[in-house]
Amino acid sequence: MAYFLGVDTGGTYTDAVIVDEGAQAVLGKAKSLTTRADLALGIGRAADAALAAAGVRADQIALVSLSTTLATNALVEGQGGRVALVFIGFDAGDMERGGLTEALKGDPVILLDGGHNHAGGEAAPLDLSGLEAQLVELADQVMGFAVAARFATRNPAHEIAARDLIRRVTGRPVTCSHELSAQLNGPKRALTAVLNARLIGMIDRLVAACERHLETAGIKAPLMVVRGDGALISAAMVRERPIETILSGPAASIVGARWLTGAKDALVSDIGGTTTDIALLKDGLPEIDPAGAQVGGFRTMVEAVAMRTWGLGGDSEVHLLTAGLTGGLRLGPRRLMPVSLLAVDAGPMVHAALDRWLSTETAGEFDGRFVVPMGGQAGGLTTREAAVLARITEPMPMASALTSRIEVAALERLVARGLVMISGVTPSDASHVLGRLDAWDGEAATKALTLIARRRTGAGERFAADGATLAQSIIDQLTDQTADCLLEAAFAEDPAFAGQDAGALARHVLLAKGLVNHRGVIALSARLNVPVIGLGASAPSYYGAVGEKLGCETILPEHAGVANAIGAVVGQVSQRVSGLVSSPAAGRFVAHLADGLQSFTTAEAALAAMEAGLRTEAEARARQAGAEDLHVIASRELREAEVEGAKMFIEGMVTVVASGRPRVAH
Repeated sequence: MAYFLGVDTGGTYTDAVIVDEGAQAVLGKAKSLTTRADLALGIGRAADAALAAAGVRADQIALVSLSTTLATNALVEGQGGRVALVFIGFDAGDMERGGLTEALKGDPVILLDGGHNHAGGEAAPLDLSGLEAQLVELADQVMGFAVAARFATRNPAHEIAARDLIRRVTGRPVTCSHELSAQLNGPKRALTAVLNARLIGMIDRLVAACERHLETAGIKAPLMVVRGDGALISAAMVRERPIETILSGPAASIVGARWLTGAKDALVSDIGGTTTDIALLKDGLPEIDPAGAQVGGFRTMVEAVAMRTWGLGGDSEVHLLTAGLTGGLRLGPRRLMPVSLLAVDAGPMVHAALDRWLSTETAGEFDGRFVVPMGGQAGGLTTREAAVLARITEPMPMASALTSRIEVAALERLVARGLVMISGVTPSDASHVLGRLDAWDGEAATKALTLIARRRTGAGERFAADGATLAQSIIDQLTDQTADCLLEAAFAEDPAFAGQDAGALARHVLLAKGLVNHRGVIALSARLNVPVIGLGASAPSYYGAVGEKLGCETILPEHAGVANAIGAVVGQVSQRVSGLVSSPAAGRFVAHLADGLQSFTTAEAALAAMEAGLRTEAEARARQAGAEDLHVIASRELREAEVEGAKMFIEGMVTVVASGRPRVAH
């Protein structure tokens, strides 16, 4: 009998679950607030409580697996550590392609001569001396480096040389683009490498925190982490490739939803504190996104489930729209710390500030908002940013951290870096006011919403008569935006609407009329034609109304609140590697192997050599990722042209997948 411990660390809560693999049953589950200052505390509290609920001893755990939304949340919110990009063989114009400039957010770039051509030959010598001179200046200003060279997937020599130099000079983590993808499109690979480098510190802290608690608790089982495609990899591997954990939590939720419900066709919608993640379950399996995972507006080269992620959750920022006469609401995409949650640890300060603001009818610009220091690497700050950060030594009203209006931009930059978090009104606070939640300080939530309700619309009227009225408006807005997300995902997955703007269709007036069964000169009816599986701790509070609006069945599994943690321990280990065989000249076939180029006189010989090399690499990576009893599948995708009735080989892509169950402790 094997007992597995699944842990999911989200932006607000850390969940833990004990699964009996043999009986396929949940024996115990627990939740704890995610403790960002020391993640081990939240992990430990949830894991210990789950063990106690299951009546299972620590030494009986045979496998521990971790899923997380921290990487996804960071990209959606535009957060992460400061990094430098070493861009080899490219020019400044390439920076504008693929969203690279936007992803860098002003972080430094080193443009170097070098790179290769499409056949893997050196296009220009690598300027290592120029790189070393700039590394000395940047070493203390960034937390890591990303390296991308032209045609590095055809020949990675320049990326490897730059990586070795960076490690020797700076000691900082380095991400090479060829290690993350075998595809062409250098700027897109560079984008993926930049995001990976930005996430290394965050994921390393998470894995270390989990390992720290396992050692303290006496759990000696292997630690696995869920990848974005739902497969498992070892903790050691994920430290090098944290980008693979984007959509880790959502992928685990898909696996968990299938395990919990047995559903074959459904839209799985997982609402957390920061995001709503939606994927289509078809014939019992999620689709893999062929274009790469898209998160926070960035299209990466990471293989992941075809998941659509929106910055909409229980802790989403509430925006009051003052344009026009009636006003309105919008939620997200940024996550705030709910005022009711901040008041749990900083109650006297929060209540004193709220009481002071409520005592006057004149609302200040920052009333109802607080700032919370988060710690972290603070290199590369401007003088103004450093001055603002130095004032935020503890949670405080936002106005107390600013000496002038001009410092707001500096504070926003600190928030984007993850060094400071803003606290304000969220749907979670609204749920406390309405009695749907009682986990935190409901009195603080009531005061905060009463305060915000006093703000004025363009017509000079209050946004709401009182806090409870505003709270209901916020929940209604969450319902509307969730329905929009589900409809957009449905249109994107329906082949009948391929190539259409799914977002525009989801918000079209004809669809809106159809959902309410409009009967006028024209009769319109519409509904969602598959069930919605609602996951997440708050799903039972919100998804009943969503199902009613969309005219579809809503499935809320018994363990919906810990589906991610369940999915973390019921998946398989899988490693996929790909390699190219090209034909640069007649009668010459080149296998682009990891250790260099090899030439052959026939295409079959080159393809066989590539397959053998990839098979060895895939098996080694699968074992490194923690798999045993491997099952290996190889496939070839050939590009050929017909010349005078005969087929001519152009190039071939060989892919090998090695998969197996994770090793468990005995």
